[in-house]
Amino acid sequence: MLAAHRIIAVLVLAACGAGALWGGLLYWRKRGAGPLTAHLLSIAQTLLVAQVGLGLLLLSDHHRAAHRLHYLYGSLALGAALAPWFYAPAAGPKRLLWFAVMTGLAGALAVRAFMTGA
Repeated sequence: MLAAHRIIAVLVLAACGAGALWGGLLYWRKRGAGPLTAHLLSIAQTLLVAQVGLGLLLLSDHHRAAHRLHYLYGSLALGAALAPWFYAPAAGPKRLLWFAVMTGLAGALAVRAFMTGA
């Protein structure tokens, strides 16, 4: 299970980076979010939820991270990825910007979680 947690960590970093860059590029070019963008952003969120779930399973099995900050960064990454669902505008280009920026923030926090988890 620890190997799966590490593999998903790399996938989270890639998905968050790709989703944030793609969403930011579309916003900058004043284009709407299409199906590819929606899928990229949702896969990043799904992987983050799976990562936190696996982390909780590891924690319940008495596996501990090297640093306690690992838990904080992981929780904040998940919170950042899910925050636009509550705070972003209902429609329009600002909604895409919210999701892209918060996915980028979630990716940055996931990098810190990755660094403190060894």
